[in-house]
Amino acid sequence: MMTALKTAPAPGAGRDKAAPIVEVRGIHKTYGEVVALENIDLDFEAGRLTSLLGPSGCGKTTLLKIVAGLLEPSAGQIRVKGRPVDGPGPERAFVFQDFALLPWATVLRNAAFGLEMQGVGRAEREEKARHYVAEVGLSGFEDKYPHELSGGMRQRVGLARALAVDADVLLMDEPFSAVDEQTRRKFQEDLIRLREVENKTFLFVTHSIEEAVYLSDRIILLSPRPGRVSQVIDLDIPRSGDPEAIRRDPVYLDMVDGIWHRLKHYVE
Repeated sequence: MMTALKTAPAPGAGRDKAAPIVEVRGIHKTYGEVVALENIDLDFEAGRLTSLLGPSGCGKTTLLKIVAGLLEPSAGQIRVKGRPVDGPGPERAFVFQDFALLPWATVLRNAAFGLEMQGVGRAEREEKARHYVAEVGLSGFEDKYPHELSGGMRQRVGLARALAVDADVLLMDEPFSAVDEQTRRKFQEDLIRLREVENKTFLFVTHSIEEAVYLSDRIILLSPRPGRVSQVIDLDIPRSGDPEAIRRDPVYLDMVDGIWHRLKHYVE
């Protein structure tokens, strides 16, 4: 039986735990006169999946890109494994919403591309890429090109590429939003399976309350622009059973409903 959701304490508030793998301290981001993010303070613990959830324009993707080192904050600091972030780094990998594959490269080469950029030798990178292509369910498609794949298959290649570089933190920007609902649910179930195999930390941006509750150990609710931390919710959902049984469980449904009631006044 699932436990009810609970609001987590503030970062570092009297808990005896290991240092977080990602620390977000005093992050502000402005675009001209527009304040996108304001005073964001968060900790992300190793091995957990945390979803960033909130209305459109609240800064979810902006925060993710700041953690990735793809955007500079206007103020504040990100630390990953205790070190300040001043750009992209090998301990972080980004899974884009729009796949971002090389159209002229095969599935195998796309999956190996991050390793190629790191200077890994061809034999080693292809061995690793082949392993992760299989992990995401694309065995037999190694020599295909992106235009020969469905949208869901292209997204699997993007995930294989992120896994292949063996980053500690995977940053996922609405990775399942461009596929149909059936494929999206299969992706969600596959991600849960991958988490059991791969000891990674996931920061996951989504607009879907159901997806966030189904996948997450923790949900960060952001307010409308300027994005601020509205609430931090810890979830304890056993995910080893039938996926459809989880989605029908009254406690899961109550969690979804509770978060919707928290967010809906932002869009009224």
